[in-house]
Amino acid sequence: MSLLWIRVAAVLYAAASVCALPAVLWSRAAFRRAAIALAMAAWLFHFVSFSESMAAAHRLIPVGMHEVQSGLSLLIASAFLVIVAGYRTVSFGIFALPLAFLLTLPSALGPDQYTFSSPLVRGGWVFIHVTALLAADAALIFSLLASLLYLAQERRLKAKHTRGFFAWLPPLDTMDQIAQNSLVLGFACMTVGLFVGSFIAQEKVGPAYFLDPKVLLSFLMWVLYVVMLFVRRSTGLRGRRAVYLSSMVFLLMLTVWAANLLSSVHRFGRP
Repeated sequence: MSLLWIRVAAVLYAAASVCALPAVLWSRAAFRRAAIALAMAAWLFHFVSFSESMAAAHRLIPVGMHEVQSGLSLLIASAFLVIVAGYRTVSFGIFALPLAFLLTLPSALGPDQYTFSSPLVRGGWVFIHVTALLAADAALIFSLLASLLYLAQERRLKAKHTRGFFAWLPPLDTMDQIAQNSLVLGFACMTVGLFVGSFIAQEKVGPAYFLDPKVLLSFLMWVLYVVMLFVRRSTGLRGRRAVYLSSMVFLLMLTVWAANLLSSVHRFGRP
């Protein structure tokens, strides 16, 4: 039964991760309550699964890689719930809950290395992984462009130039909304791409997937994405500072692409 409970916990962690984003970025009270409830349920199922697996193995500490990952995930989820109880905030959840899900996923796939039964299914997941990450990169580029045009339009309006090359630009609020919505779309695509990539890599690489330089940089980019969204939402960041922040993430995106040369995960052979 421990395998069933850990799979339920993984699903609940994923659902809590999704709810945590609007709860933090847009201050949605309903999503906040849902994220906390789902996280508590996930922790309970996870704790039962971990306790059963340790009891079945007749030991008190984890030994195998999957057991260590599961134990670390349980500790991260516990820390999140303690912070929620002590400080009445779910902000930490946008990092802790997705991380708990990713660390729980290998154990949820089973005691043996998971394999896709059909090359067609495997190819479909790879297609989703690549398409989602490319869409995220495109959205980031579009957001950076909108921020640059916002800056140009702002300067033109301050100089009171009624004519000129940038006279065709839309109002500042419109471009700010375009930049913000592009970031949200790109973040959603990046999250899907990274989760699917983590799922696929369990077949080819296993836990070493999380030590690959491109993977580490990709998750760092995801963290900066969250920071950028949170800062823009909480402070109304616009203009020059928004361009600087978007440019930083864009440069990291280029670094992620360059890291392909050092990545072993992204050099899979043919099945």
